[in-house]
Amino acid sequence: MTAATQGAAEIEEAAEAKTPASAGSILADISTLLKLRLTGMVVITALVGYLLGSGRTVNWLALFGLGLGTWLLAGGASALNQWWEIGPDARMKRTCNRPLPASRVGRSTAMMLAIFTGVFGMVGLLLATNLLTCILGVANLIIYAFIYTPLKRRTTLNTVVGAICGGVPPLMGFAAASGGLSAPAYLLSAILFIWQIPHFLALAWMYKDDYAKAGFRMLPIVDQQGKTTGNMAVLYSLLLVPMAIGLSAVGSTGVVFLIAGVLLSAGLVVLSVGFRIRRDRPTARRLFLASVIYLPLLLGVMVGDRVPYHGHRTSARHPLLLKVSRY
Repeated sequence: MTAATQGAAEIEEAAEAKTPASAGSILADISTLLKLRLTGMVVITALVGYLLGSGRTVNWLALFGLGLGTWLLAGGASALNQWWEIGPDARMKRTCNRPLPASRVGRSTAMMLAIFTGVFGMVGLLLATNLLTCILGVANLIIYAFIYTPLKRRTTLNTVVGAICGGVPPLMGFAAASGGLSAPAYLLSAILFIWQIPHFLALAWMYKDDYAKAGFRMLPIVDQQGKTTGNMAVLYSLLLVPMAIGLSAVGSTGVVFLIAGVLLSAGLVVLSVGFRIRRDRPTARRLFLASVIYLPLLLGVMVGDRVPYHGHRTSARHPLLLKVSRY
């Protein structure tokens, strides 16, 4: 037995030897394994994609099925991610108290939870939406759990691969509503992809020592002076401006979103430039918090100012579901 497998076995044995936990603590551990806050935002981006791809009417039952299926698949991917990273998580201050490294949950239990949520999420999407949406969802789980997760210890490009996962849920939502993909879907996906780069680079800069202890290959660890990290944060923040303009240019949103999108993105650019100049924890923290605020504000204005989509939607609605309401 290798040192790694021996350590994993000891963790699982310790988890099984613990006294029974309370219902509240079990639910809290399940919530952590499924990363409910993070997966909640994933669901929101999928729902926004659905609304952007909808006409004047919305199939609320399909919308609910999309949200539930997306949440289950995202939760399964998160549980698999933590299953892979017990060792690194145990070495990081910010993750050492998660259920697996803290030995409150065994590896087999986490794997069963991941399989359960993944399978039911896949089936739910297939029944509630369409095949394209289901394929996108399953592909995203595979990329996140089996490509992005191992890459975190091999290359700094893991951040780019992880950002791809963030750009897929809007595609799922749009496909569920319209039956296909077109320019508005790709632009919304690009916004989510681009936004994640300054968001995560700021986070990685704040916790670069922690990530280094875990053996993760994050750009701020390799880029000790922070110049490349700062440049990337500024570049990707700048790219958000034309993406916001593009959504209005293709007729998916109106002038309100155009103005708000440009202003919000410009604010993120300013904070990215500040981080590039100072390259310290306070400016990284300001950029990170601003990015957290930026996304829900942008998506909220986008939904409020959306223009009904009139593209192809012949295969959008699953035959088992009926159109039940009007938007």
